[in-house]
Amino acid sequence: MNIFFVSAEADPFAKTGGLADVVGSLPKALRQQGLDARVIMPLYGFLDYHRYNLSHLFSFQFPRTVGNADVHVHTTIHDGVPIYFVQSWPSFGIEGEVYGGWDWDTPRFIFFSQVAMAVAWELKVRTGWFPDIFHAHDWHTGLLPFLIDISRGDPNWANVGTMMTIHNIAYQGDYAGGWMYELGIPGRHQPDLVYQNKSDNLLGIGLAYADLITTVSPSYAVEIQYPHMGYGLDGLIRTRVSDLCGILNGIDTEQFDPATDPRIVAHYDANTFAEQRGDNKRELQANVHLPIRKDVPIIGLVSRLEWQKGIDLVVPALRRLLADEDVQFVGLGSGSAHYNYEMSQLADEFEWRARMHIGYNAEMAQRIYAGCDLFLMPSYFEPCGIGQMLAMRYGALPLVRETGGLADTVTNYDNGPADVGTGFVFNWTETDALYNTLRWALDTYRNRKDAWQRMQERAMRTDFSWANSARQYINLYQTLIDRRGNAS
Repeated sequence: MNIFFVSAEADPFAKTGGLADVVGSLPKALRQQGLDARVIMPLYGFLDYHRYNLSHLFSFQFPRTVGNADVHVHTTIHDGVPIYFVQSWPSFGIEGEVYGGWDWDTPRFIFFSQVAMAVAWELKVRTGWFPDIFHAHDWHTGLLPFLIDISRGDPNWANVGTMMTIHNIAYQGDYAGGWMYELGIPGRHQPDLVYQNKSDNLLGIGLAYADLITTVSPSYAVEIQYPHMGYGLDGLIRTRVSDLCGILNGIDTEQFDPATDPRIVAHYDANTFAEQRGDNKRELQANVHLPIRKDVPIIGLVSRLEWQKGIDLVVPALRRLLADEDVQFVGLGSGSAHYNYEMSQLADEFEWRARMHIGYNAEMAQRIYAGCDLFLMPSYFEPCGIGQMLAMRYGALPLVRETGGLADTVTNYDNGPADVGTGFVFNWTETDALYNTLRWALDTYRNRKDAWQRMQERAMRTDFSWANSARQYINLYQTLIDRRGNAS
């Protein structure tokens, strides 16, 4: 079974969020279970050819209504997965960042969907490999299911299946009609798409024309069917509910393993964390120049600093907590200028017990996961979330809001006789709800040490590997191949 992942991001080559984590690790898990999964993505200008051992594979001319485009395809093997990179000036090859704004990104990702099909055909002609299924990810590749659908009159494309995965429905590629018209792309006349007035919305196009749709957690698959989470596409989603499936993301448990991770100073597992994890806490405190104290709880944050992540709840709740409690805070992330300033100001106000690093540093992120006691992730919505799973993998207990993948991965602590839980969960989107849950977690840390350690052990033993999720994808792929085969 040949699966072609088509994505704007893939870890470690280009990453701004969870999309890259999935595309960087799921194909590896699929190949371990016998599928031939490969990835195609843009060759951004900032990619280091030598670091990733990129080599030129072939070049060809791609005809467009605005003139032929020279396309250069480079390749490498990462974790056993063939990765193909599309370079074509000016769309891909000169940029210093993954995204550059609506008026620049929309036309070049429309082009990327077109070129992904052309590269697949070139691979068939030159190597004999051709996808059974194109697995498209997010709005950047939303046009691809439509382009394949209108190509099925050609016997070469008649049985090719398409799957569309929604990583974050809030980002949609709106108002793309003018660019599609300029590039000669036919009108999109699927009745539900037209009725919902989304025929110029790239993600909406993908949802209307893909054979199957997935999201990155079961709860998110339900949430996006309602207006408060569907961001205008909920009506279209409801028409495709029989083709919709929520599959929880996994993490690469080989890369993220506290027993072997070279980025942390002390290694441990679910059997030894109680004795050895404390060295990482001391190292984190030393690295950020906070007082080295074993007894003080550390609250950690690794996040984009955006509204979605609940940062407007975090700032006032932490300000009250840092003023009232003997606690330390270490944060890492960046986002909108407003939230960058708010978080930096908070750390400045409580410089004797708080630190905030604006930006992203993979080594520091791992030290926070391995060194903090409580991991903060109070998102307004979270399609899946990776941070809470990494925190649990490293023995930090997550404090989350009950939404999307956070609800699917974190079991709320019960301090009664049941003795269950892997973290702390609240629901209301209010500062008081977050603040009081923080106080509850700190009380548990200080006064119920045995319960806290039992939660840590349960969290560390939770299986977040891709193995189970990969099997669910394989079952969907087989369903799709059977469906397309019967249709031919």
